[in-house]
Amino acid sequence: MKNKRKITTPQSLNAYIKGICDIMRRSGRAGALQYVPELTWMLFLHILDEREQREAEQAKALGVRFTPSLKYPYRWQDWAAPDGKKRLELQMGTLGGFMSFVDGELLPTLKKLKDKPGATSRQKAISEVFSYVEKTGIDTERNLLDILDKIHQLSIEQVDNTHMFTLSQVYEGLLLKMGEKNNDGGQFFTPREVIRVIVKVIDPKMGETVYDPCCGTGGFLAQTYLHMREKATTADDIETLKTRTFYGREKENLIYPIALANLVLHEIDEPHIWHGNTLTSLEVYGGLFQGAPALFDVTITNPPFGGKEGKDAQTRFAYKTSSTQLLFLQHVIDSLKPGGRCGIVMDEGVLFRTNEKAFVQTKRKLLNECNLFCIVSLSPKVFVNAGAASKTNLLFFTKGKPTKEIWYYDLSDLNITKKQPLTLQHFDEFFKLFNPSALKLSESERSWCVSVEEIQKKNYDLKAVNPNKKIVEDTRTPEELILSIDSFGKEIANALTILKKKGV
Repeated sequence: MKNKRKITTPQSLNAYIKGICDIMRRSGRAGALQYVPELTWMLFLHILDEREQREAEQAKALGVRFTPSLKYPYRWQDWAAPDGKKRLELQMGTLGGFMSFVDGELLPTLKKLKDKPGATSRQKAISEVFSYVEKTGIDTERNLLDILDKIHQLSIEQVDNTHMFTLSQVYEGLLLKMGEKNNDGGQFFTPREVIRVIVKVIDPKMGETVYDPCCGTGGFLAQTYLHMREKATTADDIETLKTRTFYGREKENLIYPIALANLVLHEIDEPHIWHGNTLTSLEVYGGLFQGAPALFDVTITNPPFGGKEGKDAQTRFAYKTSSTQLLFLQHVIDSLKPGGRCGIVMDEGVLFRTNEKAFVQTKRKLLNECNLFCIVSLSPKVFVNAGAASKTNLLFFTKGKPTKEIWYYDLSDLNITKKQPLTLQHFDEFFKLFNPSALKLSESERSWCVSVEEIQKKNYDLKAVNPNKKIVEDTRTPEELILSIDSFGKEIANALTILKKKGV
């Protein structure tokens, strides 16, 4: 670990990663949709190698056997580290030998790991991380070596432990850039503070299964692991978290490997991620999902905004609609155990639309089969950093008992900008007032309750309309308003006269 760069803040980490991306951009990986996957597998192999070296040392100290997932010459320390035996051998060999090794031997070997007899769960996950990597997209051997050297300078030990070095932290910045540039990256990004609020409200317990049917880069599952890890008190608890807790589904070929890498590097040894279309059940690879339960204790998710589905997806659902979010909502309800809990991000259009039968039917199903105990109305700009301006809400519900009353909390008036994003501090009052065990939740300027009967009268319009919001009225008389306008007019006229005299 000599000469490793010290990273003390998320900003310094992002700046360092940006430097690596700059090399990638000038090396043939121009856009974020190209260089993020490339960066993924390189960071993944580096941190995996560090982790397995530590695990080997711990096993040796305990006198137990440890079998690494990768062997010579496919470990980072062999082929990528500046002093790696295989790297030095290749650099001393024929011109182009290093690139030939990476494209012709390393990547094909890693892709086939899952096919080995007795492949471990970690080896299967590693194999799937490389499922769509055909070859490196870096244009020259020199640029590739420069990138590897910069990545090698990063180390888990070199990152301040209050800012855990995880792929999710790196991707927060990278996916923001993807969204800002009107690429497709924003659709896979949920602001970390939104995830933290949802996880805190749902509060998954040890032994519960956690599911995300459209997991993107794995942000919800990774954050839930960190939340639950604090509650682990025994070795069995940790083993359960790492192997039998987290389940997800992801359709996009580009994003699925990123999710796996993210979760493995969060120390989730067995990320049970199913690759395919959740809504049609069309499977690409289900090997990591084998043995998954039919129903889950907890679901936390952010379905894609504004998506449209064809008949092949609609046929599997009771209420036919092309709305992706609405179909996911039906799927989530049906995937929960009795007593299971859900926190979900939902576009406001789903809440207020009553002009399509499936919208009314799905919301009626939600209220009849689940206790929708809370809706948080967010600012329209919460997702602005992800390239989206959708007005969204957070829905929290428990399956098994019908809804009697919904407690609303209104944050729709927050002035969220790219430089002033949503923070946990914005939820301070929410968490002070929120008490799920109370018979009736508190009302305030931002919170109120609505009975299910009122919702039914409105034909299942669930939109948050704050009755307690203070409206600042202008109480001036017409005469006073005219005087005020006249005064402003004179000030403007005087200012124009001065500017003209100065020749402006």
